[in-house]
Amino acid sequence: MAEGMVGDHVLTAGRIMSVKGERARLAGWVALALVPLAFLAIFFLLPLLGMLGRGLAPDGALDFSGVTEVLGRSRTQRVIAFTVGIAALATAVTVVLGVPVSYALHRLSIPGAAVLRAIVVMPFVLPTVVVGVMWRSLLAPSGLLGGLGLDGSWVAILLAMVFFNVAVVVRTVGPAWEGLDPRTAEAAAALGAPPRVVARTVLLPALMPSVLSAASVVFLFCSTAFGIVLTLGGLRYATVETEIYLLTTSMLDLRGAAVLSLVQLVAVAAMLWVTERIRARTSGVTRRGRVAAPLRPVGWTHLPVLAATGIVLVLVILPIAGGVIRSLRRGDEWTLANYAGLADTFPTVGVSPLTALGSSWRIAVDAALLAVVLGLIVSLVVSRRPRSPGCRRVLSVLDATFMLPLGVSAVTIGFGFLITLDRPPLDLRSSPVLIPIAQAMVALPLVVRTIAPVLRAVDPRQGQAAATLGASPWRSWLTVELPLLWRPLLAAVGFALAVSLGEFGATSFLVRPDKPTLPVVIYQLIGRPGAETQGVAMAAAVLLTVVTVAVMGLVERLRVGSVGSFA
Repeated sequence: MAEGMVGDHVLTAGRIMSVKGERARLAGWVALALVPLAFLAIFFLLPLLGMLGRGLAPDGALDFSGVTEVLGRSRTQRVIAFTVGIAALATAVTVVLGVPVSYALHRLSIPGAAVLRAIVVMPFVLPTVVVGVMWRSLLAPSGLLGGLGLDGSWVAILLAMVFFNVAVVVRTVGPAWEGLDPRTAEAAAALGAPPRVVARTVLLPALMPSVLSAASVVFLFCSTAFGIVLTLGGLRYATVETEIYLLTTSMLDLRGAAVLSLVQLVAVAAMLWVTERIRARTSGVTRRGRVAAPLRPVGWTHLPVLAATGIVLVLVILPIAGGVIRSLRRGDEWTLANYAGLADTFPTVGVSPLTALGSSWRIAVDAALLAVVLGLIVSLVVSRRPRSPGCRRVLSVLDATFMLPLGVSAVTIGFGFLITLDRPPLDLRSSPVLIPIAQAMVALPLVVRTIAPVLRAVDPRQGQAAATLGASPWRSWLTVELPLLWRPLLAAVGFALAVSLGEFGATSFLVRPDKPTLPVVIYQLIGRPGAETQGVAMAAAVLLTVVTVAVMGLVERLRVGSVGSFA
């Protein structure tokens, strides 16, 4: 009896020591997270509070009376309704087209499927300003589809949003198609269930978490598609994002901009919460069902799926082809003069597009390095798997905190930089580091979402085995997790570079007139009349497209190489 009591006391003491050790390790990881937390506080929270303070507390005291006034404006209500409506419609169309395309490119034996997947995914890495400019050129009266009369309509915005976001559905739902165990559907069919019943009762429930996850992300991107709406919406159509830009730059209505920023923050924070819940469900399903499904030969029953794939390919190729054709024409003649004009300095801009590309590249490299370093630290922390529920909640809150930049307009942050980082010791308005910092803040959530899932998927037993053999925690991390990080790290670098090269919202506020980035130059040129200026703007858009796609293509090749070296 006494021996049993002693044994119980030993086990209890062991559990207490284990919990204390776990909390100590968690405290160490949280201490590591203080660096990105400080970065987030200074370069996100401070500008956000500064912007909200100027609008909601102009005299130093909070005054919410203006909230009702701003939300009661008929224009504000129209802007919010249009934002929700166009985002919901674009999400529905994107999902309806993207799910069958995911099936065709991931489950059917189609020649050149890898190339087709690359084509479908390509729009997602394009700068949103370039997407808007290409669709505007395609639908203009002189464009390939000018006869449709869609220039300046909400349909143009819808098409551009679907063009940009269909890659999200393909990249999210495609792996889910690959991971489905075909034996379940085969068993249902063997029991006499027709194909429609199998799809409704077996396939759809298994795919639904991935579809909902993709839909929530697409809705988030559509509701914050600043560059697309700004170039295609004109004065008639505006979303919350472009309305904040208009109120800040043209009307100097900081109260109205602050109220809309607050509405956007609350709405997108709710969307991020929903996305996180769906992502957690999706990851659980994915881990349980990883069975390599064989590719199926193409048959007559796949005609609807192939038709959807053809529609998406046309939707992707047409604007890019239209932009290239427009860049090779000046008036009624075929010419390379527009590309030769990339070296010319335009009086209305102050620099040549090639000079602006150099500035964009230098800023993007700095921003990508900063975003990847901070994102790696955050991912290492939030991917820990403590046993304590309290510790898990701390990490969950920390993970959600670094997603907040997705919920705030880049315009709000850019203007917030100007009005808060203007006094010592943070007088950075004239500093060249401000734009890379702003762009790194925009890219940081994507970097975390690229790296953290890989770390979460690592089998903890591998680290435990290394620790059993005497390896220290850092030694265990270097031998177990680091070899698996090369692929996501390279992908994160590519995404961060692509995001930084195309970032326009915050950069439009912070850029110096003598050193604009290429997206800013493209937007300035496209707004000027004249065939020469318009042609050079299209050539600059094509150039930025080529650079961005080349960066992602190179990263993709390096990722393949890294897999082979660690296999």
